[in-house]
Amino acid sequence: MQDHTVVVDHTLTRSTIMFAPVFNVAVPFIDHHLIEGRSEKVAIRTVAGDVTYGELAEQVNRCGNVLRDMGLMPGDRLLMIVKDCPEFFYLFWGAIKTGVVPVPVNTLLRAPDYQYMINDSACAAIAYSPEYAAEVAPALVSVARRPEVLVTEGDDTALQARSTGASTALDAVAAAAEDDCFWLYSSGSTGRPKGAVHRHRDIVVTCVHYAVDTLGMGEDDVCFSAAKLFFAYGLGNTMTFPLWVGATAVLSDQRPTPQMTFDLIDRFKPTLYFGVPTLYAAQLRALEQASRDVSSLRLCVSAGEALPPDIFRRWQARTNLIILDGIGSTELLHIFISNRFEDCKPGSSGRVVPGYELQIVDENDAPVAPSEIGRLLVKGDSAARCYWNNPKKTAATMRGEWVNTGDTYLQDNEGYYVYCGRSDDMLKVGGIWCSPVEIESRLVEHPKVLEAAVVGRADDDALTKPEAYIVLHDAGDASDAMANELLLHCQDGLARYKYPHWIHFVDDLPKTTTGKIQRFQLRKRD
Repeated sequence: MQDHTVVVDHTLTRSTIMFAPVFNVAVPFIDHHLIEGRSEKVAIRTVAGDVTYGELAEQVNRCGNVLRDMGLMPGDRLLMIVKDCPEFFYLFWGAIKTGVVPVPVNTLLRAPDYQYMINDSACAAIAYSPEYAAEVAPALVSVARRPEVLVTEGDDTALQARSTGASTALDAVAAAAEDDCFWLYSSGSTGRPKGAVHRHRDIVVTCVHYAVDTLGMGEDDVCFSAAKLFFAYGLGNTMTFPLWVGATAVLSDQRPTPQMTFDLIDRFKPTLYFGVPTLYAAQLRALEQASRDVSSLRLCVSAGEALPPDIFRRWQARTNLIILDGIGSTELLHIFISNRFEDCKPGSSGRVVPGYELQIVDENDAPVAPSEIGRLLVKGDSAARCYWNNPKKTAATMRGEWVNTGDTYLQDNEGYYVYCGRSDDMLKVGGIWCSPVEIESRLVEHPKVLEAAVVGRADDDALTKPEAYIVLHDAGDASDAMANELLLHCQDGLARYKYPHWIHFVDDLPKTTTGKIQRFQLRKRD
């Protein structure tokens, strides 16, 4: 095999991936498209204009040369606080091609968070979109070591201006599939964000086993993800998946709202749409007011939080489309359990994605009996090597080849995996384990409920009982009568010990920027 090549054998029951001894992942994802004749094909679409594969390759090379001119060396970290725009692609792949490690981070954070990440990563440079200057500038004031700074647009020191005069020729730095390639910081929903160190091979593994083997993606697809690029879910949906198969990505730097998503679907006619349960619920509410054209879509995907079966059914009834729910993680890079178009069970995460192995274990790491709840462990070649600078968390999560996901699951008698909440969200009511997700799913089946979150609370006898926080479609419906109506609704579909003992109506639920409900924030209210 030639340098930087990857060969995928689809003739076996599961795809086998073979990497060349010298392998820089930027080559098959950027350079290879020119060899295959895609120079004039559109790679990226935005409201500001299109970028072809030829232009993408040229700008990646220019950007890589800008980073070299700044003095960045292989192994240096580049912290990226960059909106969803073509420059994200240029920086990410330009860095990898030169051996620099890109570290995309959440663009919705505040100065103290960025200060922590700058110090933690010991980054040699930071690149950011000018919209985030108000948070980046104070973060840089008191860091232990000030990195080089690169703004994506603005004056003649910005990336766009500097790229204009940079060379369009750039040879990929020699690397191996097992070498460190990029980092992603976890959402930090249970503490300080942790930098998950991913290798060159990891991107390819998710593209082959999920994008191709599970979703059946191909060159004719157009991908639109409401989840942003800094999120592992969005990074695959919007960038690595379409680049792997030679498809087209739709980018927007706007906040994902029902109006924004429907407008872009109508304008760019994507074939694949990637959302999160909270957004699907809001979109359904918008569709009750006015119909929208989603006929271009062949598949919808959901992740980030378990998709309530009621949302699945309502979306299918309204759009004639199914939503493929799945679960992934920053540590595994993308989805490792998923429903499929031809094999979909509402209320479940589906079946294991090819290329991964699963175990459900008890508190002693022994496999649980069929249909029993336990902690989910995952093994697969997209797993992060470690958490940067955090050996304690690495040891707790990366257990040899297995990754402790922190999620609780059961496998039902049909072989589908059913999400039961985070390990620290599970409730033990009357000596019986109880999943908050099951109660939440029942609550959102009520037509007046938009969202629900359930946590455990001690009653007067110090016994744990379920407590529900409810967001209604119409806040004016909140009343004691509504609470009683919801209780009766639960009594009609849940075991007695699962009834919520307290119901609170709230305007919104605390969430991470990736849409996951932060139940620990609700527990703090008690």
